Amino acid sequence: MTMQRTPLLLSRLMDRGARVAPNEQIVTKSPNGLHRQTLAQTRVRAAQLANALAADGLRVGDRVGSLLWNNHRHVEMYQAIPSMGCVLHTLNLRLAAGELQYIVNHAEDVVIVVDQSVLPLLEQLAGKIPTVKRVIVAAEPGGGPWKSSLPGAVDYEEFISGHSREIEWPELDENTGLALCYTSGTTGDPKGVMYTHRSTYLHTMAQCMTDSFNLSAQDTVCQIVPMFHAMGWGVPFSALMLGSKLVLPHRFMDTKSLVELISGEQCTISLGVPTIWQGVKGFLEQNPGQYSLESLTRMTCGGSAPPASLIAWYWEKHGVEVMQGWGMTETNPLVTLSRHHAKRADKKMLKEERLANQAKAGQVIPGIDLAIMDESWNPLPHDGKSVGEIVVRGPWICSEYYKNPQPSKFRDGWLITGDVGMIDSEEYLIITDRSKDLIKSGGEWISSVDLENHICALPGVAQAAVVAMPHPKWDERPVAIVVRAAGGSVTQQQVLAHCDGRFAKWQLPDEVLFRDAIPLTSTGKIDKKNIRAALAAEKYALPDQR
Repeated sequence: MTMQRTPLLLSRLMDRGARVAPNEQIVTKSPNGLHRQTLAQTRVRAAQLANALAADGLRVGDRVGSLLWNNHRHVEMYQAIPSMGCVLHTLNLRLAAGELQYIVNHAEDVVIVVDQSVLPLLEQLAGKIPTVKRVIVAAEPGGGPWKSSLPGAVDYEEFISGHSREIEWPELDENTGLALCYTSGTTGDPKGVMYTHRSTYLHTMAQCMTDSFNLSAQDTVCQIVPMFHAMGWGVPFSALMLGSKLVLPHRFMDTKSLVELISGEQCTISLGVPTIWQGVKGFLEQNPGQYSLESLTRMTCGGSAPPASLIAWYWEKHGVEVMQGWGMTETNPLVTLSRHHAKRADKKMLKEERLANQAKAGQVIPGIDLAIMDESWNPLPHDGKSVGEIVVRGPWICSEYYKNPQPSKFRDGWLITGDVGMIDSEEYLIITDRSKDLIKSGGEWISSVDLENHICALPGVAQAAVVAMPHPKWDERPVAIVVRAAGGSVTQQQVLAHCDGRFAKWQLPDEVLFRDAIPLTSTGKIDKKNIRAALAAEKYALPDQR
């Protein structure tokens, strides 16, 4: 053994940006304009936050929840919480209160930091989250006074004020937990994935590679994808490491605000789901010549596949490369990425061939193994024709769920992703279907099974099926098919009212269709393929498309 065995700790990466680019900025949109602070100031505030939490009794391994938009305080948590040895648990502020309650209690969060605008959601959990001893409220300019019935509620700035601006991060085992993310609960209760220092360190390094996101200190990153969504795809860690400028929209997610941020701050790369980029395209077409994307060279697109026409539009109209990525909460998250210039040989490739490759889920990131298996767990050839279960393994792929092993999801060191697809001869992944009938709306998952089970619990309902229907903006939206019980007279309004509260508003079906029967397979399961085909034959259109 001739080499030093230095633990792979995120603190070693995230402090680098403040040292090599101390004056680079983190820019956050606020009600009063733009809040700017340097990476050096962010490192100081991260130290104050860590010292304040330690003085408040937090110890290595404690879970700290963040219920925050993309803003400078969230970045401070990204730097402070893992570096001090605690676990950053990013909470999805789009969840219904009941789902949030389950996740907070399962994680046993000790502290939650919440944006003032999101405080009303957390207030619904007063008295229902017993492990939470402290709630820290991140007030915003012009937000007015706030009050809370939650335990130990205190203002963020007051909480960190007066604490030391210096800190020496502890030496930890590199396999110590760093962050906790939960799946969307599409097949039962949400499941937690505990990222480690080692896994995230390696993912951060791989993400910055030239044939990956090609990130550098020269980049100005507009982080649109939520930082609670698989740790913002890992990019906040990369930006802190490199010393990149980071631009954050906070809660101002309307298309005009996003375009003004990208244009005004001269962003070079941005991250978002397809619905964001479809909205930006429509806005630019409606306001020709008013805004420039001249600085933008590339955008990453994940959560669901972007249309090939969208990829082509950005490249041909603005010279912006759309990089489609694929991954999961369980994969920390990046597994594959599709680039416009993936190989030197692409120089001779026809435009149509390039576009066809970009529209695929991408080539595997170095360090990860990807395979497809048949029903007997035999590997299938990478010929672009053989379709099977997509499985993945590698140093940033989870091996079990947090406090919930789920052995059926793991086999022989592989993670069974639940997606079905094929791999071609150049190692491009093509996702053809999902093994579960999930609905992906605006990059977020909706469980058809959960909706069906809940609808069936409504008196007057005999059977229910929920299927995805294509939507030009949201990719997919749920439609419920209901068979009334004999003598029942249940209405669409009653079904939606029954679901409201149990599910977030955006998860509710766009329409409830009443039928005499629901088609079943030979094994008695709901035949959703048949349902979708029947709706297509009827030329069914969603309510807002009629």
